[in-house]
Amino acid sequence: MLKQIQGLGLVRRHLWVACGGLRAKEVSSGGKGKGKEKEKFRTEKDTFGELKVPADKLYGAQTMRSKLNFPIGDIAERMPMPVIQAMGILKKACAEVNKDYGLDSKISDAVSCACDDVISGKLYKQGHFPLVIWQTGSGTQSNMNTNEVISNAAIKMMGGELGSKKPVHPNDHVNKSQSSNDTFPTAIHISVGMELNERLVPAVTHLRDALKSKSDEFRDIIKIGRTHLMDAVPLTLGQEFSGYTQQLTYGLDRIKGCLPRVYELALGGTAVGTGLNTHKGFAEKVAKRIAELTCLPFVTAPNKFEALAARDCMVEVHGVLNTIAVSLMKIANDIRLLGSGPRCGLGELMLPENEPGSSIMPGKVNPTQCESLTMLCAQVMGNQVAVTIGGSNGHFELNVFKPLIISNVLRSIRLLADGSMTFSKNCVEGLQANKETIDKIMNDSLMLVTALNPHIGYDKAAQIAKTAHKNKTTLKEEALKTGITEEQFKEWVNPKEMLGPK
Repeated sequence: MLKQIQGLGLVRRHLWVACGGLRAKEVSSGGKGKGKEKEKFRTEKDTFGELKVPADKLYGAQTMRSKLNFPIGDIAERMPMPVIQAMGILKKACAEVNKDYGLDSKISDAVSCACDDVISGKLYKQGHFPLVIWQTGSGTQSNMNTNEVISNAAIKMMGGELGSKKPVHPNDHVNKSQSSNDTFPTAIHISVGMELNERLVPAVTHLRDALKSKSDEFRDIIKIGRTHLMDAVPLTLGQEFSGYTQQLTYGLDRIKGCLPRVYELALGGTAVGTGLNTHKGFAEKVAKRIAELTCLPFVTAPNKFEALAARDCMVEVHGVLNTIAVSLMKIANDIRLLGSGPRCGLGELMLPENEPGSSIMPGKVNPTQCESLTMLCAQVMGNQVAVTIGGSNGHFELNVFKPLIISNVLRSIRLLADGSMTFSKNCVEGLQANKETIDKIMNDSLMLVTALNPHIGYDKAAQIAKTAHKNKTTLKEEALKTGITEEQFKEWVNPKEMLGPK
């Protein structure tokens, strides 16, 4: 066994060397013998000294220093694009408002214009925002990454030299009247507010409406209910689906309920919440401009100390996301179980057949959409733990788990939104009721005996059910033996009359 393991290791190393060598050859050859071009750098400096920065990138020394100090993970660990776009929005708003407080109009206009390429995501996709989530807990390095990129983009626009910090300085101009301690939490709230409104609410609404449509379609199909996974009294398939519909309606209500606190922005609190180095009215003006840029009702937070020191709002938001995940888990599992079979399961629902289900069993089709949705729900539940721990780590005037918190909140929003749309389109909208199986299962159920309770009492009804189960006979057969007439049984044990209060 040891030799086999060692041999496998050698094979992997040979494959790695072969692939690596091929790729190296492809790169070094430059296509047809052009040779590998030397990477070009420029020199930038920060308060710690000089660093070489790739010449084609707009970030500067502080970003490069963070890259060197936190080489953690790969591209999947980068600060999420919605956060960077939100940074672009707030920097644009600040630049425009700072005109009122002495910022040169040419610099303000250049910074505002440069921010547009940040907001669009263009500069993010081009690799100008390379920093990972796993950095300082305040998000300071991503704030400076943004400042440097916007500064250099504005300098380039104005015909200056990249890295010179002239005529646009990343701190003095782009970061004017700001601190990482108020910009990063502001970016968190902007990005979450936008993602909830633009991504999650439409997706959950779409799924809710699809379930409502099925509830209407199935309203006259009577089936057996189940509690504790055991037979219970009848209901309609439409009533069952109405429960799912209501779960998501409440989910949408919960999103709406937390949004007012999402709309409160920390900007203007600067370092510790006092507003040092800002002007009176700055926070209100910037919040108003952000509201105009996003078309969302953002306002300045009434208490900047809470806005910097705590992330309770994001814990609340993720609590809502966790609740939606719980709802979706229940819905997907019910549909999975109701569609089990096709011959040896419940088989009350027929799920869309989207792809082959087995590499060995021909013709097998699996409930893959249910499996996908329940897995992502489990991931959201795991994210809830991380957000909870992150939210509890606010020490004195600053929470220092902000990148962890926002990355998990945004991931959960994206998973739930994409999962809801996919599940709706590829599963719910194509669901069909298997009426023949539903009727057979319902008529075989012993729990229809519950309808006899008001007429003969619980104990006698229970005895009929137990006897029928023991003798493998029907309820009707055993009921008639106790003196109930056929007419009485037909009148009393009528599933259509068991769907609601008298």
